[in-house]
Amino acid sequence: MKSLLRLLGLCVAAGALLAGCASTYVLDNVVQSYSALTALPSPATYRFERLPLQQAPQQAQLEALADPALHKAGLRRDDANPRYSVQVSGRLQPMLSPWADPWDGWGWGGWGVGYHHRGFGLGFGRPWGRMESPWYHREVGVVVRELAGNRVVFESHATNDGPWLDNGAVFPAMFEAALHGFPTPPAGPRRVDIQVGRPAP
Repeated sequence: MKSLLRLLGLCVAAGALLAGCASTYVLDNVVQSYSALTALPSPATYRFERLPLQQAPQQAQLEALADPALHKAGLRRDDANPRYSVQVSGRLQPMLSPWADPWDGWGWGGWGVGYHHRGFGLGFGRPWGRMESPWYHREVGVVVRELAGNRVVFESHATNDGPWLDNGAVFPAMFEAALHGFPTPPAGPRRVDIQVGRPAP
């Protein structure tokens, strides 16, 4: 099985082809969060927590993509003296583009690579439009648990549907969206836009 980082590298190259000469784009995310926190206590230290099905090497790579967003939100990783545990999840699923003509292209068939808590997998037998218009559904989740009372104090999920393939940039941006407003995010579903990439010099 190819590693997550190798696949992300391939996706970055493919995403660059799709994006053309553009160096930045806005990633629109649908975010829904829950928080029992009224303020960020000090120290806001954490360690990553994994479920039994999250022990694959890909989970550590996903945690590395989430770590910058956690740091930006004010959390600091400290495996020796954590106040919280953080569990992160991610999922990638190819889907039919909303702009594709379902009767134009290859019809039934095609392939896709998906990432979830068990790793990667190939899927066959779905109706696809033309392959020059790939479309993906992505999801990320963040659960923060207070270790002293074993209590979930924050949970957030972000989703995005779009053509971008550069997962090495998209997933960190989605984690940033999921943590937007931490530790007191607004209630209910909301849209959070994150700029991905760097402005051209």
